[in-house]
Amino acid sequence: MTGLVLRELRLALAGGAAALPLIFFLLVATLFPFAIGPDGALLARAGGGALWTAALLAALLPVDRLVEPDRAAGVLDQLHLKGFGEETIALAKLLGHWLSFGPPLMLAALPAAALLKLPAETLWRLELGLAIGTPGLAALGVGVGALTAGLRRSGALAGLLLLPLAVPVLIFGAGYLERGNGSGALQLLGAVSLLLVAGAPFAAGAAIRAGRD
Repeated sequence: MTGLVLRELRLALAGGAAALPLIFFLLVATLFPFAIGPDGALLARAGGGALWTAALLAALLPVDRLVEPDRAAGVLDQLHLKGFGEETIALAKLLGHWLSFGPPLMLAALPAAALLKLPAETLWRLELGLAIGTPGLAALGVGVGALTAGLRRSGALAGLLLLPLAVPVLIFGAGYLERGNGSGALQLLGAVSLLLVAGAPFAAGAAIRAGRD
């Protein structure tokens, strides 16, 4: 299992592919003030939601390379012959995907928050929300990547499937940024993320089996 996760990390880091979500995330944080204007209060009020939206879209960028390259190269078949279950493979891909973009995204949120003039309390809430919500986004990415592997125009289809499913993560993550919202939004975010992480390996494993059959 550890070997599979490390392999996913090596593939994510190869060729700088793991940097694309971070670049996209920081570009959104850089361009958003130009669209909203220099009003610091307005940026602080809207910036957290913009960063959550950027995090969601950044998680979508590598979806087409999570499962399809291994399927096309026959790696999934080789792992199956070696005794690895499809759910185990999917779980390793989920962990590798999250490690390649989740913690780096949380680090990138620090300069992004400075660009958007987010107060310290909002930044703390954003970081905590990303720590809880990004595993759910990674799970969605792997599940959708497995479902669309081998299909034509899989990238566009993956976006159509992933974005509606990620709406609860976005709603509860951005909702927790408001001062008046207590632990309720955070608990709901954790519940949704846990449900996605628990269900994604089984959905992705079933999709991988169906694609092989």
